[in-house]
Amino acid sequence: MKYRTPLVLLGAVTLAGCGLNSVPTAEENAKAKWADVENYYQRRADLIPNLVSTVKAAGAQEKSILVEVTQARASASQVKVSGADLSDPAKVASYEKAQAGVTMSLQRLQEAYPELKSQGNYATLMTQLEGTENRISTARHDYNDAVQSYNTTIRTFPDAIGAKVFYGAKPLVPFKATSTGAEEAPAVNFGNTN
Repeated sequence: MKYRTPLVLLGAVTLAGCGLNSVPTAEENAKAKWADVENYYQRRADLIPNLVSTVKAAGAQEKSILVEVTQARASASQVKVSGADLSDPAKVASYEKAQAGVTMSLQRLQEAYPELKSQGNYATLMTQLEGTENRISTARHDYNDAVQSYNTTIRTFPDAIGAKVFYGAKPLVPFKATSTGAEEAPAVNFGNTN
């Protein structure tokens, strides 16, 4: 009996150091950062209809690009990733690929019809879209930092004990570029022959 109290205290201290609070805190932080990424994707999706309306007003010759942008937006909105899916690399990659399709369509639109830049509404919307892309990039970076922190937490002693025993924690998947050639800067050609 005289050893019972010290053993209980030792057990409590041991459990306190096993990540009982740090594991779910790190996981929720990573999920919140992913929600930020999704929030900015939604902002981009909300801006695109305004951009499409502006392009429609510019004339009928842009119709094929307009259809492509609209289809890319529709397909991107079909792919969903929840917080529970963040440990599945295939689902995250599929989501990122769909989102990248929207951006590529918009870039082709801008390259094919540079005269659209002169329209005030188009320029304003493209500026907002560029700002949103920057926010998405920042949110992805923050998400990757949170994932790294979480993954480190569930793999290091003593938090790994609590992560495995109490939570069955699995590593989360960090964001990785899914577009082929994304690691190389694209060549910009303004039609100059010099």
